[in-house]
Amino acid sequence: MVFTIEEINNSTELLPGIKLGYQIHDSCTSVPVAVDVAFQLSNGLDPVFYTGDNCSQTGMVMAIIGASASTPSISMSRVIGSFNIPQVSHFATCACLSDKQHYPTFFRTIPSDQFQADALAKLVKHFGWTWIGAVRSDSDYGNNGMASFLHAAQTEGICVEYSESFYRTHPRSRIQRVADVIRRSTAVVIVAFTSSIELRLLLEELTREPSPPRQWIGSESWVTNKDLLRFNICAGAVGFGIQKSVIPGLREFLLDLPPSKVAASPVLTEFWEKAFNCRLGKIAAIDESVCDGTEDIQTLQDPYTDISQLRITNMVYKAVYAIAHAIHNAVCQDINSTVQCDRFTRVESKQVLTLLKEVNFSQNGYDVSFDANGDPVATYELVNWQKSESGSIEMVTVGLYDSSLPDGREFLINKNLTWMDGGPHVPVSVCSDSCPPGTRKVLQKGKPICCYDCIPCPEGEISNTTDSPDCFPCPKEFWPNTKRDTCFPKPVEFLSFDEVLGIVLAAFSVAGACLAITTAAVFFCHRTSPIVRANNSELSFLLLFSLTLCFLCSLTFIGAPSHWSCRLRHTAFGITFVLCISCVLGKTIVVLMAFRATLPGSNVMKWFGPPQQRMTVVSFTFIQVVICIIWLGFSPPFPMENLTIYKERIILECALGSAIGFWVVLGYIGLLAVFCFVLAVLARKLPDNFNEAKMITFSMLIFCAVWITFIPAYVSSPGKFTVAVEIFAILASSFGLILCIFAPKCYIILLKPEKNTKKHLMNKNQS
Repeated sequence: MVFTIEEINNSTELLPGIKLGYQIHDSCTSVPVAVDVAFQLSNGLDPVFYTGDNCSQTGMVMAIIGASASTPSISMSRVIGSFNIPQVSHFATCACLSDKQHYPTFFRTIPSDQFQADALAKLVKHFGWTWIGAVRSDSDYGNNGMASFLHAAQTEGICVEYSESFYRTHPRSRIQRVADVIRRSTAVVIVAFTSSIELRLLLEELTREPSPPRQWIGSESWVTNKDLLRFNICAGAVGFGIQKSVIPGLREFLLDLPPSKVAASPVLTEFWEKAFNCRLGKIAAIDESVCDGTEDIQTLQDPYTDISQLRITNMVYKAVYAIAHAIHNAVCQDINSTVQCDRFTRVESKQVLTLLKEVNFSQNGYDVSFDANGDPVATYELVNWQKSESGSIEMVTVGLYDSSLPDGREFLINKNLTWMDGGPHVPVSVCSDSCPPGTRKVLQKGKPICCYDCIPCPEGEISNTTDSPDCFPCPKEFWPNTKRDTCFPKPVEFLSFDEVLGIVLAAFSVAGACLAITTAAVFFCHRTSPIVRANNSELSFLLLFSLTLCFLCSLTFIGAPSHWSCRLRHTAFGITFVLCISCVLGKTIVVLMAFRATLPGSNVMKWFGPPQQRMTVVSFTFIQVVICIIWLGFSPPFPMENLTIYKERIILECALGSAIGFWVVLGYIGLLAVFCFVLAVLARKLPDNFNEAKMITFSMLIFCAVWITFIPAYVSSPGKFTVAVEIFAILASSFGLILCIFAPKCYIILLKPEKNTKKHLMNKNQS
């Protein structure tokens, strides 16, 4: 401060011709002493206030610089605030001092702890630490700073395992208790919002019985204190410090200490005697010597002469210049590019207070200004305690934090950090490991939100982010993968020509159609033979044609359903089967009528000749055609994606449209089959050689058995197997008809031609 005032007094640009005076008091970090000094400075009656020929306003205090801690500064501000005396602190960081209702005259050149607390929370979040411990000084600085940090940490989703406070005047048992909490804790990271004095006491206690390695995160009050570098347990510590600075001429000023100057100042005398271990002008003790004037301060290695870490010093430098600029704006004017100051202008402290709010200047490359709360722009250096090659710990500036930058861009880390184990890998400090995608977090009962269990997502749901609080369901056309972190389109399933089941059914369908055509060809080649003529060749050819269609219609059930295939498969099936059963029914009636015609006086065949047979087949088939037209007209079958049978895949199938229409079609076929079966049973005892009725009975028995079994199988079969059951029923009943009715005849035609005679057919059953 003295150096800065002398620099200003020698300046030709700032307050030219005006000299600033000063008083220096030591508060001893004591609140009562600080309050006493505040009252002395407020009334301006201090008898030792510097007076000289150049002083224009003896004893009037324009502003106060200090104090060096938050608690004394709070007490002083409450006193001098009533007198409108501005107070500019260089090291009081408590966020509470930003409250202008309680501290209207307080300013500071060091950032508020609110900014530091936010920065510390973002730093912890930046490195992924969510489970931390916290220790603080039991003072305004520690309590308010930690309160701000805990609030910011909660906003960032950080959990605190413990928060302990202590003070330098507390008994050792209190500090031991805090040390034991640290030793027992599971949190690897410790945020210490303490003064360097309190932290030194805690580190000394931890050194006696070391705890597991801990990663220390420090506030600006201790993380740049060189005296603490001797504690190896803090190796790798990271924290925010006030920016280092360069003050031109300061080293030369500090080293300019002639004996007369030292002897005139009690403070310098005490420093000199301690630095050189001698006495100035006094009788020395037995183990001491008298200073003889050969002491050379130029060779002294002492914090006094070390200007490599000018941090708080620069805050004092800026504070003095801020007050000087406020006074300059009150008494000086710029006239014709020349600064002229009136040294006899009476300046009130209230006027300096008002102008201090408006100062905005740059000194040695450092911008100085105050916001509405009296705070400067918060800029910090990121400091890392790194071990050197010699094994000692050094403070290394590894980055910068600027609160004026947008969110997410405040940090600028330009060097590698080392951590508590001396390595480059960031330590892990979490209560629970992160939940991977595919799981969700479930909080552990009675513990903070950072302590949780990872539960796999339920069936049909996924989570695609780490630490997801919830799982969400996939869209209905999608299904999770095995890890349940991605939704994939559900596979679409239908009975296709590419799978084994589809190929087998298609092969049987084609084989059945070929068998029917071959049988028709055999019958056509032997159409004049007695066995073909005796069994109503016209109905036989029509029956074989309908059986061919029955076999082929099963192919429409294979492949991806479409609007046309869905309509075709059910109607084609219904009509061709009715045509087939109608032909069988016609043949059965012909057999019955033929034997009735042999009875004396019977003319039945006149009423059931070929025209009537054709009309019977056409009539029965026409009824089914009408039923199908009505079905297609009102509610036809249509393709649909069935999402209910299987959760993990889509069944592409044909919806019936109208279930009534489907069951009417099927019921009509069953009605004709039962009627045909009854007639065939009635004709089963007619002579074998001419009787088809027994074979028709067997074929209808197979037909009815297949379709009666089909109903429960159709209802209970899932997905594409429903279609397979329907195809199987079509093929089984068709093969039953063609084998039972036509196989015996083909056997006689091809292998037993001697039986294919009219004489043989007319013989009675020998049995």
